Amino acid sequence: MNITSLRLDTNSITAPRTAFNGAGGSCIITLPRRIHLHKHHQWRNTGPISCSASPPAAVEHQTSDTPSRIAALGLVSGVLGCQWGDEGKGKLVDILAKHFDIVARCQGGANAGHTILNSEGKKFALHLVPSGILNEETTCVVGNGVVVHLPGFFKEIDGLESNGVSCKGRILVSDRAHLLFDFHQEVDGLREAELAKSFIGTTKRGIGPCYSSKVNRNGIRVSDLRHMDTFPQKLDLLLADAASRFKDFKYTPEMLREEVERYKRFAERLEPFICDTVHFMNEAILQKKKILVEGGQATMLDIDFGTYPFVTSSSPSAGGICTGLGIAPRALGDIIGVVKAYTTRVGSGPFPTELLDKIGDLLRFSGQEFGTTTGRPRRCGWLDIIALKYVCQINGFSSLNLTKLDVLSDLAEIQLGVSYKHSNGTPINSFPADLYALEQSKVEYETMPGWQTDISNIRNYSDLPKAARQYVERIEELVGVPIHYIGVGPGRDALIYK
Repeated sequence: MNITSLRLDTNSITAPRTAFNGAGGSCIITLPRRIHLHKHHQWRNTGPISCSASPPAAVEHQTSDTPSRIAALGLVSGVLGCQWGDEGKGKLVDILAKHFDIVARCQGGANAGHTILNSEGKKFALHLVPSGILNEETTCVVGNGVVVHLPGFFKEIDGLESNGVSCKGRILVSDRAHLLFDFHQEVDGLREAELAKSFIGTTKRGIGPCYSSKVNRNGIRVSDLRHMDTFPQKLDLLLADAASRFKDFKYTPEMLREEVERYKRFAERLEPFICDTVHFMNEAILQKKKILVEGGQATMLDIDFGTYPFVTSSSPSAGGICTGLGIAPRALGDIIGVVKAYTTRVGSGPFPTELLDKIGDLLRFSGQEFGTTTGRPRRCGWLDIIALKYVCQINGFSSLNLTKLDVLSDLAEIQLGVSYKHSNGTPINSFPADLYALEQSKVEYETMPGWQTDISNIRNYSDLPKAARQYVERIEELVGVPIHYIGVGPGRDALIYK
């Protein structure tokens, strides 16, 4: 293969920062002008918790400028990752958001870094806030399946506000979501150090330890912030448990006092955001509002279906939409899978099509493959069709978004990993659960011609070079799912509708 050039984008990926004065107090959520409020409900320390926010009023979404692919999407649609994350889901969500009333996160936490550009080309790195926040008519929901680190959440809001993005009344946080504390992050690092050479390669954002607290049934939820009389005892139990498990975790009474005082302030600031999002989402469905679900990470990192144990701690596949938002499976419409034109992953774990040569370096630098959340360089390789078919089976995608096709433009030849074989030559019929078998497997490739021309300014599918169209259509043929969206650059407009 010939590498004719190497393009390195030196723009750093950083989250904007500044101060923003949040308001505490009333449970009523101030919503955009197209949202109506129900009669005010006073919060009480006993009885059911309700939310005074009503779903956004219906608006006419289809205009002469709306691509037919978007207009045809179901009332409840989802955008999920097909690989090991970092596929570019945030960009598609950002583009689709203006056609939806609500954009919701259903799982994960601040380990889900989405980098998107607004209409002026300004770069935003989002972690907890749904990518729909850049569209001012969109209400954003952080569902019950998400783990919420409040210091990071408020920092993200401050950064958005300082850059002219209004968040007031536009973000709802589930009262059932679990709180992720700083000690969860510390424990995450201690756990990775304990694993030594078998480390998972987590973002060390505390996601796994927080989900462990949830499953152990001693976690603390957002609704617990309304009961600061019992909050210290619950936090003490969590901190003492961590201290008993990790000898290097130093827990003192002063630490508890400081954290309680800190969370009293957080509780006041968070109050306007808190909502019974299960009720909110189901009311929106009944009222036929358009809902877009934004997945974090991807199916190959799913706790059940991914390359376990080198996975995340939640379910970033279609099933996680229902459990993470409290909506019924029959409510789901179109699910779009987002897949790069090649493959990347961060951290440890098997990677059958990985490239450890100059081609891998070209993909990394041309594609700017450095983590939004951690800045870590991503491992790069050819597109793995076997893994993609497996993910399509699990999620039942109605269509795919193929991203970063432009990154392959310098290559004279491109390879597709189309099948696995055991070391003895016998075929492997599906993506194996046995990591030893996966690591020992041999990948068989199809070689396709490259196009070796810049495609970043092309906006019509028919204008793509023949070799680029052949590559797209071969992927469709192999996985049996149509590709409706093709990314040819980082900008909002760098998208081809097929």
